[in-house]
Amino acid sequence: MVTITISGLPGSGKTTVAKLLEEKLKIKYVYSGDLFRTMAKQHHMSLEEFGKFCENNQEIDKELDTNQLKIIRKGNVIVEGRLAGWLAYQNKVPALKILIAADQDTRVRRIMKREEGNIAQRKQEMLTREKSEAKRYKTYYKIDITDTSIYDLVIDSAQKTPAEIVDIIIEKLRK
Repeated sequence: MVTITISGLPGSGKTTVAKLLEEKLKIKYVYSGDLFRTMAKQHHMSLEEFGKFCENNQEIDKELDTNQLKIIRKGNVIVEGRLAGWLAYQNKVPALKILIAADQDTRVRRIMKREEGNIAQRKQEMLTREKSEAKRYKTYYKIDITDTSIYDLVIDSAQKTPAEIVDIIIEKLRK
């Protein structure tokens, strides 16, 4: 049985990698961002607005994280989420914790490809979202999201294809 967490900032490539890994390993993939997006829609807010709302409504993050931790504890799963690795680490759940990283420009380009729109606007939305999340994680969990020391693998996706990244992860699993 294997449990893998995949974390990273918006546009880092974590979703693409997680989906490819799911195909290769034939294990369930869970994307925690879907639940967050659904909750934002239920509140009739954009992701940016909902993130700001969450800064003063800790119960939403706690609900998301409780559900994510239950899934991680069950095992034999790939869980993609900004805090997935931290949840496994803090709760001492055995997991291969992976961080997918990329520079700001690469991430904005990827977001533009996926969501279109104005590049300056998308970049500002991305930075605002990241700042909001970092603030919430620090306030609610005492987590410094820039601390990469808890990860088993930190992979820069800017110069690697998703397939190359999946190969690196599979190689790590074999060790």
